[in-house]
Amino acid sequence: VQLVESGGGLVQAGGSLRLSCAASGRTFSTYGMGWFRQAPGKEREFVAGITWNGARTYYADSVKGRFTISRDNAKNTVYLQMNSLKPEDTAVYYCAVANGATYYLTSSGYDYWGQGTQVTVFS
Repeated sequence: VQLVESGGGLVQAGGSLRLSCAASGRTFSTYGMGWFRQAPGKEREFVAGITWNGARTYYADSVKGRFTISRDNAKNTVYLQMNSLKPEDTAVYYCAVANGATYYLTSSGYDYWGQGTQVTVFS
């Protein structure tokens, strides 16, 4: 089982990035997925979650209206579109597979994690 994030990078404040998380080793089409992030010196925090079929999504207040989570089960991939980026969005972003069909707001609800991708937003 492997999750590989991509799409991170360096971007100016107000810009956009699209993160991808490709899963391999098994199909995750029946599991919820989540994105988390961890900034230096801070704990890992929930960013966005999506149910197995994409019918429901949930966002942290800090990213609501700016980030969009989506998934393509045929490609075993989940995405995080990030718009209007702010310096405080700077962090390592991780995708994770939930241990059920929905998403969870804490990391304990996830069984598999990617290695993370760095997002740096400068002003």
